[in-house]
Amino acid sequence: MRRVAVIGAGMIKFGELFDKGYKDMVQEAYLKCLESVDKGIEPRDIEAGWLGCYYETDGQTTGLVADHLGLLEIPWTRVENACASGGDAIRNAFLAVASGYYDVVLVVGAEKMRDVPTNMFGWKATEKSRDFIWDYPIGITGAANFAMHAVRHMHEYGTTKEQMALVAVKNHKYGAKYPYAHFRREITVEDVLRSPMVAYPFSLLDCCPQTDGAAAVILAAEEVARKFTDTPVFIAGASTGQDRCMHMEKEDMACFPSTIRAARRAYKMAGVENPAREIDVAELHDCFTATEIITYEDLGFCKRGEGGKFIEEGQSELGGLVPCNLSGGLKAKGHPIGATGVAQCAEIFWQLRGEAHVQAEGAEVGTHA
Repeated sequence: MRRVAVIGAGMIKFGELFDKGYKDMVQEAYLKCLESVDKGIEPRDIEAGWLGCYYETDGQTTGLVADHLGLLEIPWTRVENACASGGDAIRNAFLAVASGYYDVVLVVGAEKMRDVPTNMFGWKATEKSRDFIWDYPIGITGAANFAMHAVRHMHEYGTTKEQMALVAVKNHKYGAKYPYAHFRREITVEDVLRSPMVAYPFSLLDCCPQTDGAAAVILAAEEVARKFTDTPVFIAGASTGQDRCMHMEKEDMACFPSTIRAARRAYKMAGVENPAREIDVAELHDCFTATEIITYEDLGFCKRGEGGKFIEEGQSELGGLVPCNLSGGLKAKGHPIGATGVAQCAEIFWQLRGEAHVQAEGAEVGTHA
């Protein structure tokens, strides 16, 4: 396999973008991505495109995106893999370049979530991501799904709502400094605990918002990367994982086996043996506060059951053992599903080039999950 680098990244401000259509968001992220390439790049240099997109709220297809961006001469592939759609689009593009099939490719992730009623998007999204026969009819929404994992983690390890609230407080603190974030305001533990209950143990401020947004990255083979930039950021490993959908069949509700499996494979590719010591910065999928706590453990930043202690001790803060979600994470930056993984990749790209808005000092190795 060839080494593959990220050579450019672009992102638009996430939020309730009623003044922008899907094509507008994609075009803005794409143009910002082109402009970010240090030595310049032309659309004709791009050999293939991938689109991370979860739900067709605006009739979007790869054909529509290719047409609007003027990239009709290259093949396009849409990747839909629930909340992993953007990250999996990057993984597929990475493998295509690593294999030698392409030298330079574009990955765009975008989602328009606020132009339809919340109940319509929420239930349709749940229908697509759960077992339609068993889970969906009994009301297992995203919040209910992750709440069951959170309650089990609380039961087994004594994790508290206060520790979960600390995740929200931390991510809003960094989101307030992040120009692309949906929510740019700080909150307190008391704010989280007093917010309306959604699905125990999650209150409203434990939950990420529904958000519009788009992001884009360009990947290039090592052989050509330095034609475009003197500071490429190489992707050392990438993987994805699966677990059983139906909760009654899950063997362990206090972790995410899919994350563990994906991390194990990606770490092996990258030669990472001690993630807590070797990874300098991370962007994690904090769709709900407990998810970030469990992911600390699944990625090996701390031992099983110590995720609550990890946040409580400030180990995921700037200056801690592994600073996490210095972009504000999904909690403050927002979660436009197809764009999320691409935006995470963009933030790690900026972190490792020393260009982030909230910079982890001396970061050389990063990950997103």
